[in-house]
Amino acid sequence: MRRRLITLSYRNKKLPPFSCEFGGRRRRVLDLPLIAWLTVIWVLLWSSLNWANALTGAVVAVAVCLAFPLPRVDLGLRLHPWGILRLVCFLLYDMYTSGVRVTRQIFGDHPHRAAVVAVPLRCRSDLMLTATAVAVSNVPGGSVVEVRRATATLFLHVLDADRPAELDAARRSVWRLEELTVRAFGTPDEIARVAVPPQTAPHTGERPGEQGEDA
Repeated sequence: MRRRLITLSYRNKKLPPFSCEFGGRRRRVLDLPLIAWLTVIWVLLWSSLNWANALTGAVVAVAVCLAFPLPRVDLGLRLHPWGILRLVCFLLYDMYTSGVRVTRQIFGDHPHRAAVVAVPLRCRSDLMLTATAVAVSNVPGGSVVEVRRATATLFLHVLDADRPAELDAARRSVWRLEELTVRAFGTPDEIARVAVPPQTAPHTGERPGEQGEDA
C-alpha cells in the first residue's frame, strides 16, 4: 500500500485536530495552528504584510517545527460542527427560559428552598468535566459550587428545590448539557459514554449550610 507524503488530520482520526503528518522513515506531525502563529510572528517582526514575508514565514515555521519537534499531545478535543450548533442553540434557549424562571422566583411572594445537589457525570476527562461545568454555570438558576475530579461529580447550587422533582430536573439539565458538550467537542469514546443513560444520583439535595464537611 502506497503511503501518502502528507496526511491531514481529517483523513487520520488518530492525529491531533488541525495537524498533518509527513511520511517517510521518521514520521513527523506538524501542528497547523502553531505554524500559523509562527508565521504571524515572522510577519510582525518584518513589520510588512506581503506574500513574500508570509510565504517565507510559513517555510521558516515548518522548518523550525521539523528541526525541533514537540512531543505529540492530544488534549482530547474534537470539533463537531453539528454538535456545536446544537449546543449553542440549546444554551441560548436554556439561558432565556431559566432567566424568565429566576425572575419570577425573585418577584414571587412564595419563598423557595435552595439546595446543593450532586450530579455524577459520565465522562471523566478533565476537558469535558471543565467544559460541562462552564456550560452549566452560564445558565441562570444554578451555579457550580464544587467540582470533584476524582469522581467526576459536579455539586450544583439550585435556587428552586421545593420538591424532589425539581432536583431531578436539575440533574437531568446537567446531564443534557454534558451530552451536548461532549457531542460538540468530545472523542468517539466519550460520545459513546454519553449515549448511555446516566445513573440516578443518590443525593436528594441539602440546604446550603446543612452539608457535612465532605459535601
